Amino acid sequence: MSGSTRIHAFTDDALGDLDAVGVAASIRSGEIGAREVIEAAIARAERIDPVLNTLVVRDFERAIDQSSSPRPGVFSGVPSVIKDNTDLAGLPTRQGSEAVPPRPAVADAEFTTQLLSTGVIPIGKSTMPEFGFNASTEFENLPPTRNPWNTDYSAGASSGGSAALVASGVLPIAHANDGGGSIRIPAAACGLVGLKPTRGRVADAADAAKMPVNIISNGVVSRTVRDTAHFMAGAEAHRAASGLPRIGLVESASERRLRVGLVLDNETGNRTDDETRAAVQDVAILLEKLGHTVVEVTPPVTQRFANDFIHYWALLAFSSHHFGNRVMARGFDKSRTDSLTRYLAGRFVRQAWRTPMAIRGLKRSEGVYRQAFADNCVDLVLTPTLGHTTPRLGHLSPAVEFPEMFERLVRYAAFTPLNNATGAPAISLPLARTSEGLPLGAHLMALHGDERTLLEIAYELEDARPFARIQD
Repeated sequence: MSGSTRIHAFTDDALGDLDAVGVAASIRSGEIGAREVIEAAIARAERIDPVLNTLVVRDFERAIDQSSSPRPGVFSGVPSVIKDNTDLAGLPTRQGSEAVPPRPAVADAEFTTQLLSTGVIPIGKSTMPEFGFNASTEFENLPPTRNPWNTDYSAGASSGGSAALVASGVLPIAHANDGGGSIRIPAAACGLVGLKPTRGRVADAADAAKMPVNIISNGVVSRTVRDTAHFMAGAEAHRAASGLPRIGLVESASERRLRVGLVLDNETGNRTDDETRAAVQDVAILLEKLGHTVVEVTPPVTQRFANDFIHYWALLAFSSHHFGNRVMARGFDKSRTDSLTRYLAGRFVRQAWRTPMAIRGLKRSEGVYRQAFADNCVDLVLTPTLGHTTPRLGHLSPAVEFPEMFERLVRYAAFTPLNNATGAPAISLPLARTSEGLPLGAHLMALHGDERTLLEIAYELEDARPFARIQD
């Protein structure tokens, strides 16, 4: 594709420019029908997907069938999608990899059941980079997933397909999950709301129990704060989290004024680029204008945390590459894994001796994180979502020579992994734009179980600075 293009699917059909709450309300009132909505989403997908490459598997006929009697729930009849690393009965789960055979799942994953309990109807499965290891949805042998705001740019990852579908208007809400930033990174790149819940808040990924440190959280990406808030309430109604305070339905900002810590550079020593830094400083000024107190604080962890997380990342790649028949699927062909997986697996082999101390360090990070909030007397911490603005496609391609590509990846995904290791919640909000008109995310972190505060401040910021719309 030559030149740059902004592309979206918004049109005067049953979906219009409604968010998921709006679509569900229109279905309940009888203003529109669920089948009409699903057919509109399918038509949009057929128009947009050949350009953006967002769907790895289509399930259009079953979606139309289900629209005749949608499940009850907060999003009853609303079209959505399941990410390619989560089982949806009858469709293959390939983890974004050609190494995994396209064998249909025999049952829904536990989180799929929880998501479907909200009443959404999946129209297929969304693209992701191999095993979710990359921060851009790019492949060695397949076309990349493109950013609808500018098709020359990355849509982020690993929930890049879901984010591009929602940002372009094909769907109002979509499944995403986050093992190092994979909800928040594509949300920032595509101008969406991306909340990573507290560990244990929603149903875990299928392999979470086998992980020495469970870093993966399921969730959604959406265009409005209220859609994410309603998803959290709907998910909680299906399965209340043990040991965490209930969130309930958050519908507005709070009158409580907060003390917010500000971090502009991460623990690796890589300075945040000037454009991102200025945008986050501007959000800090906005918070102060709204009556909150903002104070600069130091990152709660050091370079050692980054080293520990990178090593754990490599451990997961080694496990996937060498034990794929056990941890992925029967018939796994490791000769078809991409160069990023192979590079990470090799890196682990060379440093395997670091594994016990890396796991101990990641497990200790939760206590360090909690103590930092206490020491600084803050309710939230504001950071950039990413180390620099969204890159062009190719910058993070697995075809780029290593270790250069990996160094780029670590610099880009600089802020998000901390909340995966600690298990604390965090949200990316599309509160700024780059000089080239792309979305730019601001990142807010909270203590464990405090999604309510994140959603309340998100409502307040959305009202004070309405999110940019791709169709404008």
